[in-house]
Amino acid sequence: MGTSTGQRRVGGANGAGTVFKISPSGTLTTLYSFCPQSGCTDGALPYAGLLQAPNGDFYGTTAYGGASACSFALGCGTVFKVSPSGTLTTLYRFCARSGCADGYYPNAGLVQATNGDLYGTTVVGGANGNYGTVFKITPSGTLTTVYSFCAQSGCTDGSEPYAGLIQATNGDLYGTTYELGANGFGTVFKITPGGTLTTVYSFCAQTACSDGIAFARLIQAANGELYGTTNFGGNFNCPSYGCGTIFKVTPTGTLTTL
Repeated sequence: MGTSTGQRRVGGANGAGTVFKISPSGTLTTLYSFCPQSGCTDGALPYAGLLQAPNGDFYGTTAYGGASACSFALGCGTVFKVSPSGTLTTLYRFCARSGCADGYYPNAGLVQATNGDLYGTTVVGGANGNYGTVFKITPSGTLTTVYSFCAQSGCTDGSEPYAGLIQATNGDLYGTTYELGANGFGTVFKITPGGTLTTVYSFCAQTACSDGIAFARLIQAANGELYGTTNFGGNFNCPSYGCGTIFKVTPTGTLTTL
């Protein structure tokens, strides 16, 4: 990666990232290069992977591009769909609402819930300030902000959900926040498809944050438990804020550092 006129370049014809396909034998085809439009209104910098919906189209997010009303010079981020042949449609441009109450900077990818809607997170923005959101969007592009973080006193519900969501077998969606929570170092949360959020676990509940500080997306294993990683905390033999952990947490909130 280099830089050009202040823009982080991530490849593609316009330096703003691509959607590609690659055959099992290794033949790669670039399907779409972001930012062919003035102001990158189609989006830029797709950090996360894609989701293929039952209709055959792929859905994803760009962290930047789209509208330019937020504080990021490169725009506020988008949700898009792209056909297997490479036709891209921008479904939503974040910061479309006053004060960016709909959130912006969707760093993570999407998950399609059993109700057919797509769910995702924005790192910042929301109704309560720059604490992030959970949103749902229909495959045709109607977006609803399901939850705005820091809705509780002291932000005990957490903030800055960098990671995406999973839908567990109980029907609830699970995710992590990177900041705040009861101890100031992020949370594991569950949220119903309708938007009722419960903090399942607040990190740094143990001495010297031996339980870690979360950042990444969870997975649910066949045993029903959720597994994830932290990028800080745990073993403090390495520099800075610790070396990170692998953990499991039950859907009801009992965490074990593995």
